[in-house]
Amino acid sequence: MADTRDTSGNQTGRQLMIRASGLHKRFGEHEVLRGVSLEMRRGEVIAVIGPSGSGKSTFLRCLNHLETIDAGRIEIEGETLADTDAQGRCRYAPDAELRRICRRMGMVFQHFNLFPHMTVLQNIIEAPMTVKGTARAVAVQQAEALLAKVGLSAKRDAYPARLSGGQKQRVAIARALAMEPDIMLFDEPTSALDPELTGEVLRTMRALADEHMTMLVVTHEMGFAREVANRVIFMDQGQIVEERPAAEFFADPQHPRSRAFLDSML
Repeated sequence: MADTRDTSGNQTGRQLMIRASGLHKRFGEHEVLRGVSLEMRRGEVIAVIGPSGSGKSTFLRCLNHLETIDAGRIEIEGETLADTDAQGRCRYAPDAELRRICRRMGMVFQHFNLFPHMTVLQNIIEAPMTVKGTARAVAVQQAEALLAKVGLSAKRDAYPARLSGGQKQRVAIARALAMEPDIMLFDEPTSALDPELTGEVLRTMRALADEHMTMLVVTHEMGFAREVANRVIFMDQGQIVEERPAAEFFADPQHPRSRAFLDSML
């Protein structure tokens, strides 16, 4: 399916998947997010980059309710996850609705978070069976297809302790995909890996992008951001300071902070 883009690099004519408006988040006295806003359409790949402590991971975690916002509005596929009332109080959707909306998003973490006492297959089928009520035979069939997709069919019955870091992360991706999400969120998925293992995870993510999976990726991998992302968002001190099509961003970053960051990374 060909992309349709306007002159700013945004995809047009596709469903709006995420709309975050004016997100604020504090941890004690520290304001981690200071009015972050983002719109993301179906099939887009957006790379979120910036220095450590800039709020990138917190932003991702707020989108799927792993953290709660203090103010702002979050909509997922047109449904309101959280909003702020006229008195400035942030209110979330009722619990059942909240869980249903959040299931539309799969999350891949920096440190895999696999269950160590379960095999690879068991890790993947657990959530579909428990959360969605998928029959075991169906869940196993889906899991085996996902393991083939990420190149790990031979590790079906292995335990996480017997896997490399790159293999663990590919299992984590398969586990997230097993819930059939519409959106995939990646929180620095390669930062805990040795350089030689990073490539196999990035190849899996590129394959998902080629299949037009909607992906929001917090990453320090500038090559991935340049080659795979449609747009790049640069965050600093809790704000989005630059947001541009990837090719334009890397060719000519406009903000002095963006330029300094790229000079330090490239």
